[in-house]
Amino acid sequence: MKDELAPPPQDRKKIMFYDTSDRQTRLRIRCKYDGISQSQFFRFMVTGYLENDLKIVEYLDFCKEKYKTQGLQKRKRIVNTHTKTRENKVKFSLGEDEIESIFDIIELDGEI
Repeated sequence: MKDELAPPPQDRKKIMFYDTSDRQTRLRIRCKYDGISQSQFFRFMVTGYLENDLKIVEYLDFCKEKYKTQGLQKRKRIVNTHTKTRENKVKFSLGEDEIESIFDIIELDGEI
């Protein structure tokens, strides 16, 4: 089965971090149960994070609070920014293609 999110070999970068043997074993078991590889799991999560998926953003905020890795004021500011971004996308009917076009226009304008 081909992984649609896997980058071509020339574009691959290795992302690595350390965890306990027990957690890695539990992750492998859960991934196998869900029918995905560990690489697919992490690509799914990274994609959701990069695309500001509301569920991922909310879970991240929950973790920041639970593990006390960020203060309340900063978390509120980040949540407000995400909310305003989503509202503006809806307000101006901006999809990913339109946003990309705006950046292309800005880039071209800078070259003149």
